[in-house]
Amino acid sequence: MSVRPLPAPSPSPAPAPAPQPARDRTATQLSTRFAEVRAHTERLAAPLSGEDQTVQSMPDVSPTKWHRAHVTWFFETFVLAGNEPGFEPYEDTYWFLFNSYYEGVGPRYARAERGNISRPGAHEVGRYRANVDERVRTVLEQLDDGTLDRLAPTIELGFHHEQQHQELLLMDIKHVLSRNPLRPAYLHAPLPSGAEATPMCWVEVEGGVVEVGHDGDGFCFDNELPRHRAYLEPYRLADRLVTNGEWLAFMADGGYRRHELWLSDGWARVQAECWRAPLYWEEVDGTWFEHTLHGTWPVDPDLPACHVSHFEADAFATWAGHRLPTEAEWEHAASLHGPAARRHDRATGAPEAGMTLHPRAAAGTSAGTGAGAGLRQLLTDCWEWTSSAYLGYPGFHPPQGAIGEYNGKFMSGQMVLRGGSALTPGTHARLTYRNFFPPGARWALSGVRLADGPAPARTAS
Repeated sequence: MSVRPLPAPSPSPAPAPAPQPARDRTATQLSTRFAEVRAHTERLAAPLSGEDQTVQSMPDVSPTKWHRAHVTWFFETFVLAGNEPGFEPYEDTYWFLFNSYYEGVGPRYARAERGNISRPGAHEVGRYRANVDERVRTVLEQLDDGTLDRLAPTIELGFHHEQQHQELLLMDIKHVLSRNPLRPAYLHAPLPSGAEATPMCWVEVEGGVVEVGHDGDGFCFDNELPRHRAYLEPYRLADRLVTNGEWLAFMADGGYRRHELWLSDGWARVQAECWRAPLYWEEVDGTWFEHTLHGTWPVDPDLPACHVSHFEADAFATWAGHRLPTEAEWEHAASLHGPAARRHDRATGAPEAGMTLHPRAAAGTSAGTGAGAGLRQLLTDCWEWTSSAYLGYPGFHPPQGAIGEYNGKFMSGQMVLRGGSALTPGTHARLTYRNFFPPGARWALSGVRLADGPAPARTAS
């Protein structure tokens, strides 16, 4: 059955503004930032053929060209409609094909079937992007100051929305290429290697009544608000992520065969899907290999273990005699011990020789142990599973209108991850960011940082 073209939407008022307004944004500044974000998406897609960009390898994965089109649809829907004189959509059927989950905007094509859309092709999606880009720039030049002030928060939200999809684009194409028996590489550059992960140390945190959530300085998503108080018992966090070598020890000790280590739903998943290692690991003649965006390589014991589910993270922590941190513990400790959280630029530029899109070893040293210790790999390597369910903060209310569907409607059956990853754009990561996935999800670049109660008291010998 063919899809009947939808009627062109009529201009409507702009959606409710994002919860955190853009600050001191002129039309020129917004236009410059818009060009930077849009160009980076195209750089990420550039190594891929049109065929690469069409494949959907599982329902949770979206084709590359769909990501490119959807973020364009976002700007067309929430910026151009209602603000461009004589607005008409580039192609009215795109409003159906490239809407993700915004019920308030209209019907949408089923997520699990996005790989069936062979047309429009990747080239036509590029034409769509160019058309909307030019129109957004024109609108920004023509808006009066009052309208620009009102619309700026939505435009800023669009920047961060596209950065989310830049990371998803890389996560998804990694899964796509992993299903190709030739195991092609997205990026022809060696994996980060040569550095040895240093021994894990513990960072002691006193706890008490702390403040959690965004403080209002700069952009944030609505789910990072409102800032509120939480009480924490004294605790400690590992100064680095769990490594592949430590994960291999967990596997060798029967980690995937011992039901007592697992949550009930996790153990059912292990049995149903025959898990015996992280996603993208494969054993060949007694040697474990890992598929990455750089191709398939022997598992490096010093690199962080990644592409593990919440179920696996929790089982590993139980096996190790520790636990996962709550998201409040993670954020509070990161805010106190965050100098080592500065990002490097590996996730901000174009894919090119010498660049890595994979976690790196925690080389060097932290500041020691105890109150002065530093946390490493906070924003730069893997999203970190917490033990916290994804729920609204006390006093949370989603914005009115379609924009209110951005985060709040997903506060069910999800677990929170904190930090950032090697695929996260550098200007997109922050300590209050709340990522979320179902507990069985493995294709995100997710890893594990252990937590525990305070260090045991020492007795005199």
